[in-house]
Order: sequence, then C-alpha cells, then structure tokens
Amino acid sequence: MNITVYLGALEGNDKALKDAVIELGKWIGESGNDLVYGGSDSGLMGVIASSVLSSGGKVTGVEPQFFIDAELQYDGLTELIVTKDMSERKNKMIELGDAFIAFPGGTGTLEEIAEIMSKVSLGHLDAPCILYNLNGYYDGLKTLLSHMIDMGLSTKERQEGIYFVENLDEIKQILA
Repeated sequence: MNITVYLGALEGNDKALKDAVIELGKWIGESGNDLVYGGSDSGLMGVIASSVLSSGGKVTGVEPQFFIDAELQYDGLTELIVTKDMSERKNKMIELGDAFIAFPGGTGTLEEIAEIMSKVSLGHLDAPCILYNLNGYYDGLKTLLSHMIDMGLSTKERQEGIYFVENLDEIKQILA
C-alpha cells in the first residue's frame, strides 16, 4: 500500500522524533509498503525518505516547483512528481495514498492532515487517518476533536477512521 506521511521539514529538538521516524521508515521499507511524502531532503522529511530507501522500499516524493527551484528536493527518490503549487501537491498526495499518517510536524503538517480528517469525516475518503501522537504531541488536537463532539458540532460516527496512536505497533495494527 502507499502510505502518505506528513511530517516536518525541520528535525525538531527532541531526539525521540528522529528515532521514531527512522523506525517508521524502516518498517515501511521492510514491509513491502511504499512511502508517499512531500519530496524534501530537509528535516524529518529527509530522514524518513532515507530510512525507507535504505530498507529497500520505494519512495515517491511530491514537491512543488518552487521547492525544486530552491533545491530542497531529495535526490535519489524512486519517483519525484513536480507540481505547480502546494494545492496540486496536496491533491496528488491524497490521490496516491491508501493510508495517511501525520507524524509530528508544523503548520503545513497540520493543514494537510486536517484536510484528510475532513475528507474521512465526510465519507469522501475511505482510508485510515492516523495521528502519530508521539509523547503526547497531538493531545491538544485530540481534546479539540472530543470537544467538537461534546458541543454537538461533530459526532463519534463522523470521526470514525481518525486514529491517535502512541507508537509504531499501533500503526501496524490499524494497517494490518
């Protein structure tokens, strides 16, 4: 399956992030699944691509032209798809994905996974939406989604298919 992973173009200041993203990439590569991601060589994005490739996996990067112009792409990917802008990039990553994981990241990661959560809740996307809640990173978002239900603005049924996981083993169970 194509696993689309959204994650940061920075490495962050917690070593656990890099260790967990290497573990995730290694599993993707060794399990026969393929990675779809933003195509960059920087930060956690570069780390996951390297981990998947070194574990024998295939990696498709989807990167807008302006990042290519800035030479931010990861050279040596299985495939690099160049888009005209970020909107086309997001659509292509959704089109290619069979499952979606938000690893800890910044505002771009949040924007991308919010679109996946919305599509899943509306029934427009039949794929797992997984938030990798490493060390409680997405606790605030989990609380917000629960608050939406409490306020009658969402329902448990609408949020089916949105998962918060603490580790790779839980990801494996969802994707099995």
